[in-house]
Amino acid sequence: MFGGIKNFFGPSTLVTAAFIGPGTITVCTLAGANTGYVLLWALLFSVLATIILQEMTARLGLVTQSGFGEAIRKELKQPVLRWLGIVFVLGAIVIGNAAYQGGNISGAILGWNEILPSLSVSVSNIEVRLTPLLIGALAFWLLYSGSFRRIQFFLIALVLVMSAVFLTTALVIQPDINQIISGLFIPKLHPDQLLMVAGLVGTTIVPYNLFLHASSIKQKYHSINQLSDLRIENAVAVILGGIISIAIVVTSATLFGEGSGIKNAADMARQLEPVLGKWSAYFLGTGLLAAGVSSAVTAPLAASYAAKGILGWDAGLTDRRFRTVWIGILLVGVVFSMLSISPVVIIQFAQVANGILLPIVAIFLLYIMNKIALLGDQVNSTFQNVLSILVIGVTLVISFRSLNSVFKFL
Repeated sequence: MFGGIKNFFGPSTLVTAAFIGPGTITVCTLAGANTGYVLLWALLFSVLATIILQEMTARLGLVTQSGFGEAIRKELKQPVLRWLGIVFVLGAIVIGNAAYQGGNISGAILGWNEILPSLSVSVSNIEVRLTPLLIGALAFWLLYSGSFRRIQFFLIALVLVMSAVFLTTALVIQPDINQIISGLFIPKLHPDQLLMVAGLVGTTIVPYNLFLHASSIKQKYHSINQLSDLRIENAVAVILGGIISIAIVVTSATLFGEGSGIKNAADMARQLEPVLGKWSAYFLGTGLLAAGVSSAVTAPLAASYAAKGILGWDAGLTDRRFRTVWIGILLVGVVFSMLSISPVVIIQFAQVANGILLPIVAIFLLYIMNKIALLGDQVNSTFQNVLSILVIGVTLVISFRSLNSVFKFL
């Protein structure tokens, strides 16, 4: 029985653990609070688009038994294009993840503070938070162990915790099923909601997941005969992540309908007190802590895989260069969180780089997936190419909205 269940979880679950982070919880909470159920269709599209893109990069990893970064380096034969590719990947994935790591750990701290007392000391009248050290130490222990199975098992457990927390919460508050169905299958969009749609899609279709997924596939799958199992696992993992996101939107939308002014998950916990009593803070705090820790582990891991592939390192989880990348990213996140520093400028750069990188990466992935010399008879079918082009068209719109939102600050 348990062996059969285990077949549905694996490297693809890391994708879910990566995109269900504090940022996703915040965006979904705000989407529900500000727009109700009407943008659920954007999450449904995001899930389908993610399944399509992640299936391609997973198939690439299965056939080649190597990562997406390796494929980029191999196929970009023109020196200038190769160096541009290296700069884009290192900029958006490595530096970008370092910027977002502070948000991941800070999100985990919010969840921690809902459950346990905050830990801090005062140094020269500057408050230094100690909780990030504990969260960082946990992530360090997992990654430094060099055991992919241990990392995978831990992240699967966190995904299951998030699923239980947010899905149970959505069911307990008894939302309007008809409005949920309408929001999922009848697209409605006001011009003022374009940026929110970009946020919902952008927090689900994550560029670094394409690198993480392809590189981690060989830890479980080694034969093309396993492709069917891989596709099932991929769909289950992404759909599970989509259900979590939808549950958060539904919960926030239902509470907002009762007149609550929700701005974040902590506010949502307080609004749930009439339903869950004093346990509401513990309940949602656990979900937020799980989301922060899962992303705090996967972001450095994905950055190391991307650097390994694009720079041509023959490196494993215990390689010094591989560890140097994730340790650097983890340290940045811990320091920013301890000092309550908001890395605004770096995050703006990361948003710009990711906004440019997402459609470029998707286009290049599509190009690679049609290379017969690389994939043989496992190249994309016509139907897969049509779906991919549709997804890329949407990522171009998201890219424009993301860049536009950043440049308004600049």
